[in-house]
Amino acid sequence: MTTVSAAPPTTPTVDPRDPEDRLARFFDPGSMQLLTARDTSGALAAQGTVAGSPAVAYCTDATIMGGAMGLDGCRHIVDAIDTALRERVPVVGIWHSGGARLAEGVTALHAVGEVFAAMVRASGRVPQVSVVLGPAAGGAAYGPALTDLVIMGPAGRVFVTGPDVVRSVTGEVVDQEQLGGPDTHGRRSGVVHVVTDTEAEALETARQAVDLLAAQGTFAPAAEEPTVDLMALLPEQRNRAYDVKPLVASLLDGPGLELHPRFAPNVVTTLGRLAGRTVGVIANNPLRLGGCLDSASAEKAARFVRMCDAFGVPLVVLVDVPGYLPGVGQEWDGVVRRGAKLLHAFAEAVVPRVTLVTRKSYGGAYIAMNARSLGATAVFAWPGAEVAVMGAKAAVGILHRKKLAAAPPGEREALHAQLAAEHERIAGGVNRAREIGVVDEVVEPTQTKRRLVAALAEAPSGRGAHGNIPL
Repeated sequence: MTTVSAAPPTTPTVDPRDPEDRLARFFDPGSMQLLTARDTSGALAAQGTVAGSPAVAYCTDATIMGGAMGLDGCRHIVDAIDTALRERVPVVGIWHSGGARLAEGVTALHAVGEVFAAMVRASGRVPQVSVVLGPAAGGAAYGPALTDLVIMGPAGRVFVTGPDVVRSVTGEVVDQEQLGGPDTHGRRSGVVHVVTDTEAEALETARQAVDLLAAQGTFAPAAEEPTVDLMALLPEQRNRAYDVKPLVASLLDGPGLELHPRFAPNVVTTLGRLAGRTVGVIANNPLRLGGCLDSASAEKAARFVRMCDAFGVPLVVLVDVPGYLPGVGQEWDGVVRRGAKLLHAFAEAVVPRVTLVTRKSYGGAYIAMNARSLGATAVFAWPGAEVAVMGAKAAVGILHRKKLAAAPPGEREALHAQLAAEHERIAGGVNRAREIGVVDEVVEPTQTKRRLVAALAEAPSGRGAHGNIPL
C-alpha cells in the first residue's frame, strides 16, 4: 500500500498591493500602529518608527478600485499629514492609485485638492517622501510631485493622462512605461529623485531618506582622522575630465543617497553623513558636459539647496566649473530664468554652507556655486585652483586679440602663454581671490575633510523659514 503524505498547510498569500503589508514593511518591525481602520476608503494611515525615529505614513489601497481616491480616503491622508505636522515628524506616502474616484465626481476632486493643500501646509516644515510603487495617475500624480523626495519602484508610473486619452487627443501611441515610467521621470523629466530595481529597495531607500532627515546628528570628528589625499582622485592633467562621485564618497562617512543621478548629471546632489552629521553635497561633475552648469542642472541644484535649507541640513559645495553651457538651446530653455533660481536659493539659505574649489571656478558659475558674495560660510580652495572670469588663455585671446594676430606665427604661442601668465598674476588665480577675501584659505587636500567639518561645526546653525516648492 502506498502512503501519501499530507500536504503541508498553506499560508494565505498576502496581496502584494495590500496597504497594511506595505506600511509594515516600511516601518521598523513591530512598531506600526494604524491611525485608521481598514475600510473601503482606498487609503490607510499608520505611525511607527524608522531606524528608531518616529514617523507617519499613509498608503493608497490598490486592492480597492485600483487605489482611486475618494472623500474618505483623502481625509485619511490629510489627517496623516496633519498628524505629522503636529508632531513634527516626517511623513511618507506610498502611492498606487488611479486618481480621483469617478463615481464621486467633483466631491472626489475637492477632496484630492484638500490633500494637496495639506502637503503645501507641511512643505518645508516636516520632510515629505513619496514612494511610487504602481500607477499614480490623474490627481494622484501631483501628490508625489508636491513632496520633497520621490522614489519610484520598477512598476511605478506617474502621468496626468493615461495612454488611451493621449492617443485619442494627440494621436500619439505610447504605453504607460514610456509615458510615465522610471526612465521617463528618472532621466528626462526629473520628477523622480531615486529609481530602484525592486519594491523592497524603494521602501528601504525611503527609510534611508527619513533617517537622514529625521535623525541628523551632530558633528563628531574622529580623534584620529585618517589622512587621505583627495587630490589623488583627480587626474594629473588639469584639463582632463573625471567623475566627481568618488570624491563625494570619500568625503562622506559612508554611502550617501544620491538624488537625480541620471537627470542633469553634470551636477551631483547627495545626502549623506559627514563626521556623523547629515549634510547635503553639491558638486560639479566634469565627466558630464565638462562640469558646466546648464538650465536643468541649475534648477536641480536650486531645489536641493532649498530642501536642505528648509530642514536645517548644512551644505558642502564642491566646485570645478568652467562656466555656464553656451548655446541657443540653453537660452531658449531658460538658462537665465532657471540659473537665477540657484542664485536665489544660495543667497536665501541660512544653513551653514562651505565651498571648496578643487580646480577652477569661472564666470557666472563661480557666483552661482555658493560664492562669498552669496553668503557662503567659508570658501576654501586647493593649491593651484583658479578663480576668474574665465581661463587666463581664453581671456588673453579676447583682450589681446590684435596683438596676438600681429605676432609672427612661430612666436604666437609663446606670446600667448606669456600674456596668460601676466593676466593670471594681475586679474585671477587663487592668490588674488585670497587678497580680496573671496577665498578664505588654501587647504591641502589631505586636510580637506577636517577643515570642512570644523567650518561647518563652528557656524551658527539655522533653518530656512520657507516651503519647498517643486522648482
